[in-house]
This record gives sequence, structure tokens and C-alpha cells, in this order.
Amino acid sequence: MELSKQMNAMVLERIGRTLIYKQIPIPSPLQGQVLIKVMACGVCRTDLHILDGELNHPKLPLVPGHEVIGKIVRLGSRIKNRKVGEIVGVAWLGHTCGKCKYCRNGRENLCEKAKFTGYTIDGGYAEYIVAEEQYCYLLSQALQDFSKAPLLCAGMIGYRSYSMIPLKAKTIGLYGFGAAAHILTQVARHESKDVYAFTRDGDKITQEFAIKIGAVWSGGSSTCAPVKLDAAIIFAPAGELIPQALRNLDKGGILICGGIHMSDIPSFPYEILWEERMIRSVANLTRKDAEVFLAIASKMDMNVEATMYPLFKANEALTALREGRIQGAAVLVT
Repeated sequence: MELSKQMNAMVLERIGRTLIYKQIPIPSPLQGQVLIKVMACGVCRTDLHILDGELNHPKLPLVPGHEVIGKIVRLGSRIKNRKVGEIVGVAWLGHTCGKCKYCRNGRENLCEKAKFTGYTIDGGYAEYIVAEEQYCYLLSQALQDFSKAPLLCAGMIGYRSYSMIPLKAKTIGLYGFGAAAHILTQVARHESKDVYAFTRDGDKITQEFAIKIGAVWSGGSSTCAPVKLDAAIIFAPAGELIPQALRNLDKGGILICGGIHMSDIPSFPYEILWEERMIRSVANLTRKDAEVFLAIASKMDMNVEATMYPLFKANEALTALREGRIQGAAVLVT
């Protein structure tokens, strides 16, 4: 396939600045890599953390984006399992060493030499992306719609967070009802769990959206849940939510922090942690997590609420996300 040498992309050149729409060279796939024509790329809150400098040492200049759906158009050398024409997904985890103690014991999400799509390697806010074959996920027909791009991070990290909750948990609180929470609500309801959605105080529109998606109750994040929760997941990057969520947990409950960045956690009395409540964080995800979640999503009639933007309006999408004006998720289409 003959390709032009240049492509359009949204590029971050300096931390704290908006992205620049410009032409850059189309990358060439190296050994073990494939070249993908980007069809859609989800807009993730992690992208905001990178732009704002809340995540250290990004590649600069950088093409952000790590929720990619695209078609393979060229193969590098020594490709074993992927073919030209396949529709694949590319997610946050883009490379692991396979040799460190974390990779050897099944925790590649903590790899000491990991590389991340749209952070330390160029991502999907562009017309083309290169990715390692082993980190591309073949997408079923049910997952190829552009609206499904947020499944590649919001869905996957949400599911990894959810998988840390005991199977017997019945009442689950979700704090920060955006892309991840609205996807996860559908998974939880599919498994007969009761979801209690917590939004910004006074955000009636999002609270109504949560009920529409399947939550049994929704209210402001400072309010008390109508029942004690067996577990809760915080997706909002707000450390002040941790004490409030602990107060809503039942004895022995678990609180999962599902974001990659969070503001400082204020001090809180030991009594709200006592009685064997637990707090734990989630860091990245493994390829196994991704495969399990995509298999589940393929079998569900999942509704991903997505607002579409053309690639060159990525800054508008990011601003809307920052200001809380996105119901569900935002997706860039090329």
C-alpha cells in the first residue's frame, strides 16, 4: 500500500500549552510493530493530566491519545499474529520488558521499563500510529464502532478496578461519573450489582444520566449513601473524596482509587478506616486484563455514550472534558 509521507496530528510541544494541529511524518513500523490507520481515538482524563504536567516526564513533542481503534495498513518485520486489514485497538500499555520481577510474576502493569501510548510513545491523536504487535487487540465486530474507543482505557481500567472488589459485593459506589463509571455501571448491572453513583454536588444532569445508564441511586459526592456500601471506586482525581467514601463503606469494605493522578488526600480520623476497611490503588493494566474485559464487552449490548469531534478540534474536546461538559466520553474521529 502506497502512503503519503505526511499526516495530520495534534501535537503537544510544551507542557501547559494547547495542542497544535500540524503535519508530521508518518511513522514507519519497526521490527515487531504494525502501522495503523487511526479511525477513532478516545479523549481520556489522563490526557489532561499529561498536558497539565501532573504526570512527569512525557515524551516531547508528543502525540497524545491511548484509546485507539484503527486498521492495520502495514507490517514491520517478524510479525507473527497480526495481518493487514485487521481492525485493532491500542491501549495505554504499549511496551513491557518481560524480564523484570514484575513482568516475571504476572504484574507487567508495574514493569520497571514500561512504555505508555500517548505519554512516553506517540499516541492516537493523529491519522496514523505505530504499535507493537503484542499490544494490539483484535476487535470483534461489536467493538469496532467509533463510539467504543473509550473501552480501550476507561473500560479497561474501570474493569481492573472492579475486579479487585470481592465477588460477593452487592452495593458498589462510583465516584466521578464519567467515561469509566458509565461503562462500568453497565458491567456491574449485568452481574446483578447495585450501583450508587456520586457526582459533583448539584450536578443534576449527570445524576439523571447515571440513573439512565443503570445506577439505582445517584447523588452529590458529599452526601451519604442511602445504604452502606460493600465497595467503592473513585475515578475523580480528587483526594478529598477518600474520607467521604470511607464513611459510606460498610465494615470490611474496600475503596479502590482508579485514577492515575489524584490531588493530595486530607487527614482523616482512624475510626472511618477501622473495622477492616481497605484502600488500594490501581496502576495501569495488564494485557490479560484487556483481553478479559474486551471478551466481556463483546458479549454485552454495551452503550458507550460518546460525543464525536473531528481530530483538529481535540483542544475543544479536552476543554469540554475539563469543564465537566461531556456526558459519558469524547472521541476524536479521523
